[in-house]
Amino acid sequence: MAKRQKRVLAVHDISCFGKCSLTVALPILSAAGIETSVIPTAVLSTHTGGFTGYTFRDLTNDIPAIARHWKSLGLTFDAIYTGYLGSFRQLALVSRLIDEFRGPDTLVCVDPAMADNGKLYPAFGPDFPAGMAKLCAKADLVVPNLTEAALMLGEPYREGPYDKGEIEGLLRRLCAPGPRRAVLTGVWFRQGSLGCAAYDAAAGKAEYAMAQKIAGSYHGTGDIFASALLGALMDGLSLSAAAQAAVDFTAGSIRRTFEAKTDVRFGVNFEAGLPAYMRSLGLG
Repeated sequence: MAKRQKRVLAVHDISCFGKCSLTVALPILSAAGIETSVIPTAVLSTHTGGFTGYTFRDLTNDIPAIARHWKSLGLTFDAIYTGYLGSFRQLALVSRLIDEFRGPDTLVCVDPAMADNGKLYPAFGPDFPAGMAKLCAKADLVVPNLTEAALMLGEPYREGPYDKGEIEGLLRRLCAPGPRRAVLTGVWFRQGSLGCAAYDAAAGKAEYAMAQKIAGSYHGTGDIFASALLGALMDGLSLSAAAQAAVDFTAGSIRRTFEAKTDVRFGVNFEAGLPAYMRSLGLG
């Protein structure tokens, strides 16, 4: 008898060009065998990293109507996965979505996409991290980078290299308001290596997944990592195995892009890595 297909609700923007947000979350979760329903928060002609003159259509007002229709259909979800949210109002609407659609076994994953390299994205004011921290308190799993973690905790951001005590302290503080698990990206202890730290609050233990660091800064890789991590978890991998699968998939995407000398604004070549990702999940 065929297994019931799992279903995730993904709440992200659509950048029509540039490989990030929903245009990477959808194919990656689909490759993991997960049915993916979407609530787009905005539609942009391109992502905002390195491009100018992009179009932007705010879809905040559509979110409540979509939710009402779905409730009338009795839809349920095995996971709720949120990424870039463009305003305080969207934070409140997504918080309500979680309340409305969370079942007893629903995994709520929040990627607090709002900052990188020590800086908040230009679209957000200084009070936004505190609002995002409140949303993260509702999550089962949070997937911040080191900048986002520092901002939500109200702590100064520090460039690496890091030590394990420092990273594990951050992870414990991220989980203290409510999340059962946290995966922190951008972690490195020595030159040439980069990856993540995965922490399970119940076990009180952090595990690390690393890969060779490739020079440069690449757009959309946070969305690729979080989507690959969630797909692996929904397919039954342990947190540490899911983290390693997501690191390997993301690092491979960056390596192909670097070797092809592709304009980094265009996003990374994750598509060619999907068969290997599926094999790492025991699929395909």
